Amino acid sequence: MTIANRVNNINPSFTLQMVTKAAELKSKGVDVINFSVGEPDFNTPKHIREAAKNAIDQGYTKYTAGPGMIELREAICTKLKRENGISYQPSDVLVSNGEKQSLYTACQAIFNPNDNVVIFSPYWVSFPEFVKMADAKPILVNTLSENNFEPDFSDLESKLNPDIKGVIINTPSNPTGGVWSKVAIVKLLKVAKKNDWVVISDECYERLIYDGEFVSAEKLNQLNNIGATVVTCMSLSKTYAMTGWRIGYAVGPNKIIKAMSKIQGQATSCANSIGQKAGIAALLGSQSCVQEMKKSFLNRRDLILKLLNELPGVKCAKPSGAFYVFPDFSAYLNRIANNKLLKDTFDISEYILDSVQVVTVPGDGFGVTGHIRFSYATNRKIIKEGMIRLKKALNMIEE
Repeated sequence: MTIANRVNNINPSFTLQMVTKAAELKSKGVDVINFSVGEPDFNTPKHIREAAKNAIDQGYTKYTAGPGMIELREAICTKLKRENGISYQPSDVLVSNGEKQSLYTACQAIFNPNDNVVIFSPYWVSFPEFVKMADAKPILVNTLSENNFEPDFSDLESKLNPDIKGVIINTPSNPTGGVWSKVAIVKLLKVAKKNDWVVISDECYERLIYDGEFVSAEKLNQLNNIGATVVTCMSLSKTYAMTGWRIGYAVGPNKIIKAMSKIQGQATSCANSIGQKAGIAALLGSQSCVQEMKKSFLNRRDLILKLLNELPGVKCAKPSGAFYVFPDFSAYLNRIANNKLLKDTFDISEYILDSVQVVTVPGDGFGVTGHIRFSYATNRKIIKEGMIRLKKALNMIEE
């Protein structure tokens, strides 16, 4: 039996592997502290859960229109106008089984074999794999860690080539929590327009901004009369603590959305009907739950930031969005712990897990060495205990 070459060409999601490892240890009775999970620890707000229960009782348990219920697509258009200042018609919206499917399907619909696609490092682990599954080639471009991990435009300039057909951006960022400035986004949109690239904008964490305000790439595209082609992908998962409901969506030029819908129709048909009904309640109902969760995340961010920067040899810049911090552990590279050389952050994360049972995500997996990702989507007690354990582990590393 043979397996298709594309399977061997992609990497598994190591973030999911870390989550799985934490769950396995916990099931064995190990007292694990888990900073790897990229999802809110809150339950889905009550009015959204009630909408789902009512949908079941009312018999909304059948297939929906492939692109999504018209009522949900209308609600998405209402939300985009209300919060993002951009206008779309329901025919310009595709509801998917989570934003992850939206991003994957966008790559399938837009890129051809051997096309090049720009991705900025550090990147969410799935971006290069989405591109490779479309038989295209990721072009990795550096970012500036001292400047919210914004693009290094000199590095981008050095890597320009006629085979580049698109670029994927993600702000607020997973893994860094960094938020790009309007200036940086506008500059990139102008590069995209000049070179006729499609911009895929992952705006999963758009509502989780703690410093300043969020502005969609498409809004900046319109305000500055750039005219770039932008496909915007958003999610209900992080904003409304709905990760398991698997509802995300994409909006953009009708031609691209129709192409994506055609592919999705053959892959998964529609998103689940109950989740779509819940999504309508989330988008059109009270948004106070979003503000309450955001307030808790901000409180946690400030706590973990303070505790990390108190650790010997660790430096952590303040992220402005999402629920991740991305501290620099470079001071511990090429040192010895448990008779093993810590040659990269995979080694450091493994050492921390083995020695004090704290789960983290190594930055090397996101395309950047020296950094480790911590999710603060957990309570203050766990954050404090985790930092105590982490300090203990670091103190045992040999000079």
